[in-house]
Amino acid sequence: MLDHAQLATLAAVLRLGSFDGAAARLGITQSAVSQRIRALEVQVGQPLVLRGSPCTGTETGLRLARHAEDVALMEARALADIGADQPGPVTLRLAVNADSLAAWLIPALSQAEAAQPGLLFDVVVDDQDHSADWLRRGAVMAAITGTATPPHGCDAIPLGSIRYFATACPAWIARHCPDGVTGPALRAAPCLTYDLKDRLQAIWLQRHFGEGPPPPTHYIPSTEGFIDAASAGLGWGMNPEPMLRDAFATGRLVPLLPDAHLDTPLYWQVSRRMAPALAPVTAAIRAEAARVLHPAERHEAR
Repeated sequence: MLDHAQLATLAAVLRLGSFDGAAARLGITQSAVSQRIRALEVQVGQPLVLRGSPCTGTETGLRLARHAEDVALMEARALADIGADQPGPVTLRLAVNADSLAAWLIPALSQAEAAQPGLLFDVVVDDQDHSADWLRRGAVMAAITGTATPPHGCDAIPLGSIRYFATACPAWIARHCPDGVTGPALRAAPCLTYDLKDRLQAIWLQRHFGEGPPPPTHYIPSTEGFIDAASAGLGWGMNPEPMLRDAFATGRLVPLLPDAHLDTPLYWQVSRRMAPALAPVTAAIRAEAARVLHPAERHEAR
């Protein structure tokens, strides 16, 4: 049998990246952390932690740390179901896309924590077409993705579509599109791109103006930064509807083409093994998604 305290210590070291950080989190000495890790490594017969700044895990170490966090969450859920006191907080690691995190996810996480006090979230941000890879590798327990097909052993629950509009400030449009918003004008003017994985601007351009060269771009890896950069006249970009209401109402931003939105479907993918323990989180995310997102009518690719 593996020792739960040793597994919890391994998970803390790899999550926090250091022995002293794990010691502070667990309320024990750094020497005790080292002893627990060493004892666990002796038991399994191989290294589990690669010492460094930060500390990282071997393949076996990462697998055991994920097992420890899975067990802790399942135990916490079981104790909550029977009305027993929980021994301490447990961490749920999720992979989500940046726009969902900024536009609608936080209230859902708050509702989930209220339903299961002591639940801590470790959120990994990645493009919605890549967040499922974290779940496939076993690096997270669940993910918000743009992929309808889940990894083996997981389920995909449709959440709805997040709606995007191509937006810019009036001064940018007057400067770069004096004769109207056209394909050549947009391909010659600067746009905004989140990162190299972000294809929303390219998809919208192709859909409405056909094939052509990519426009010059500013890389702004922040959903809020996209709004600010567009408002400041730095470029045009695809922004999520839930974050545009104030900007549209004040005229700070306007759509480049009226009603030319782009819908991207989202899915909540979760391990079947962890689904019962994640039931409060799943319920909260589905409820908030139903309130904010649009019904998914068709599949869009980012």
